[in-house]
Amino acid sequence: MWTHKAWQGRLLAHPLSAHERLRHYAGWCNAVEGNTTFYATPARETVASWAQQTDPAFRFVIKLPKVITHERRLADVDQPLHAFLDAIAPLGPRAHALWIQLPGSFAPTDVPVLAGFLRRLPTSHRYAVEVRHPAFFDDPRATRLLEGALTAATAEWIPFDTTAFFRSPPTSDAERDAWAKKPRMPLRSRALTDRPIVRYLGRDATAPTVEGWQHWVDVTAEWLREGRSPTVFIHTPDNADAPVLARRFHDDVRARVPELAALPEPIPVEPLTLF
Repeated sequence: MWTHKAWQGRLLAHPLSAHERLRHYAGWCNAVEGNTTFYATPARETVASWAQQTDPAFRFVIKLPKVITHERRLADVDQPLHAFLDAIAPLGPRAHALWIQLPGSFAPTDVPVLAGFLRRLPTSHRYAVEVRHPAFFDDPRATRLLEGALTAATAEWIPFDTTAFFRSPPTSDAERDAWAKKPRMPLRSRALTDRPIVRYLGRDATAPTVEGWQHWVDVTAEWLREGRSPTVFIHTPDNADAPVLARRFHDDVRARVPELAALPEPIPVEPLTLF
């Protein structure tokens, strides 16, 4: 996601053509979740535009289409998978990881299907899996089973941390909507690879969001000291200040690990003038 109505004219210049929106977002953050690809495989020309708007070091964590993960549940997916891989090829090194988000009904008994799917994937990409079945978090045997399948494929396990969000009742319309839709996921912060990925959901109020991410500041700093290259996505129910919060999180981590490179300077919303 790199366009959001609440950002327009406030964080990002407005109006912007489709060929400029991602470039302006990339002035705020150096990574993005590719959520739209879940609903449809984009045209290769569209993806080429994404590449043209970003530096080679910019990170896309791009979601596999739902026809692969949810409708066909990783079985008989050669045609849509090949179409997807061909479409995203213009990203080149920007495709930091392909994100395999599985439905909540995808259970420990389905892990052999996932393992077989991962074995058939091309090694030219890195892969990261998000699961939502509670047994993967509550049952040590299920945890080990999934970790074994992921480790064999050098794939990462993406935690979606909603613990701070569900700590107290919702207080806004956006929070009430998220309360009904977002999964109540247990906290998990173990990395399996050198490229851990975290999805964090805070509150629309800044204070509880910052308080809730302190655990991830500690974990991320430690990963960096270990030589890993983590990617952390900061969300709130309304996402109105998500880019600002992401930069604040980065600053908090950089205070612990000063050698961490600074984020780019955002493109001014208003043109610079001499007066």
